[in-house]
Amino acid sequence: MPRKLLYLFIFVLASCSKEEKKSPGVFFAGEIVNPTNEYVVLYKGDVVIDSAKLDDSNRFTFKLDSISNGLYHFFHPGEYQYLYLEQGDSLMARLNTTDFDESLVFSGIGEEINNYLINQYLLNEEEERNLFSIYYPMGPQDFERRMDSLRNLKLETLQKLTEEVDLSKEAKDIAQANIDYTYYNYKERYPYEHRKSTGEPVMNRLTDDFYSYRDNITYNNRQFNYLRPYYNFMKSHIENLTYTTCSHECAIKEDVVKNQLHYNRHKLKLIDSVVQEKELKDNLYRNVAFYYLLRSRDKEENNAIFIDEFHQLSGNNRHIEEINDLYEGIRNIQPNKDLPNLWVTNSEGETISLHDIAKGKKVVFYFWSTNYKKHFEDITNRVSELSKANPRYTFVGISTASDEVAWKGLLAKKNLDENLQFWSDNANTLRRTLIIDHPNKCIITEDAKIVDAFSDMYASF
Repeated sequence: MPRKLLYLFIFVLASCSKEEKKSPGVFFAGEIVNPTNEYVVLYKGDVVIDSAKLDDSNRFTFKLDSISNGLYHFFHPGEYQYLYLEQGDSLMARLNTTDFDESLVFSGIGEEINNYLINQYLLNEEEERNLFSIYYPMGPQDFERRMDSLRNLKLETLQKLTEEVDLSKEAKDIAQANIDYTYYNYKERYPYEHRKSTGEPVMNRLTDDFYSYRDNITYNNRQFNYLRPYYNFMKSHIENLTYTTCSHECAIKEDVVKNQLHYNRHKLKLIDSVVQEKELKDNLYRNVAFYYLLRSRDKEENNAIFIDEFHQLSGNNRHIEEINDLYEGIRNIQPNKDLPNLWVTNSEGETISLHDIAKGKKVVFYFWSTNYKKHFEDITNRVSELSKANPRYTFVGISTASDEVAWKGLLAKKNLDENLQFWSDNANTLRRTLIIDHPNKCIITEDAKIVDAFSDMYASF
């Protein structure tokens, strides 16, 4: 090829590449090995942007005409992961659900920042395995030196990346925040985790500048709202500030916050005073409400006081309907109350109420889904153990998946007693009414009245 023509060809290619990056649209596609479902869902924050159905080769494709640059995530039942997208990106992903995060690889326009983020995610997972056994038991100075060393290594890696790749300012900010808030979170948690692991209080041994990074944190950058290290930091930070101010100013003795209502009302007020960004504030309020209502197991009248204050501070919360439903649901499944009037389907296609299933017996209701095969294996094995050890109880399984055919197939494969297995054709109502907030939840009843609606298949027996 003549040299002038060669230069022209290179110039055209470069121009096309630049034009492609400037395009407002985005192409995101990929292949999933061993899929658990037919769909992949793309989110921006907690809002669904689009969904794509897998083809016969287990490939999916998203073509978006226009997007806002920033952090997204994609979900395939059982797993979800980050995705950083900018206008003009053309990105391919390949993954295997049996080893989801470790197998995830990106290629194409936008690959550098996305491969960097998934690698950092894996490094953080590895570090966290050492936190409780190695790092948190360390003394304050050793812990701080170790955290600074780990953080600096990651900052050096990011510096090399930015020297080799022309990342946008937004991408650099996300990458930097991913590092910073990981280690800020570790430091927020350190005094409490150190005491848990060693039994030694350490707060009075912290250096004056241990929390100096707090001068640099932001409460008002919506790009970070769904960055996991940032949000985890915010939860730990609010918890830490609440604990230290409440334990001193409110005269709660012996380093133990005994009054959950008082403590969580204090936390709501702190969020109101320090957090400016509306979506972050709403999410943190939601976190406090869910933790208090689900975990504190407080008296019904205290729950009412809490929810009233919540409405006063955050009556326009974007999660308000969900929180109100949770509050009402918890009210309706208190001990000695009748089981909610929900209907499920048996293997013969007949509908029956939970009340009729539980009438005249001691019943433990547990829940599983055809979308999560490993959990199904674990929970049915656990039921087999518990049934032998607790013959006075009848263990009844309810599938929360929407696929009735898959449900029947698993019953046959596992050779389960079909008289003790049921399926719900309205899983969302079932989850919301019975407050199914974790996979090992179970509900203990006697003669169709609730004994404990917040039991655990592993912890409660």
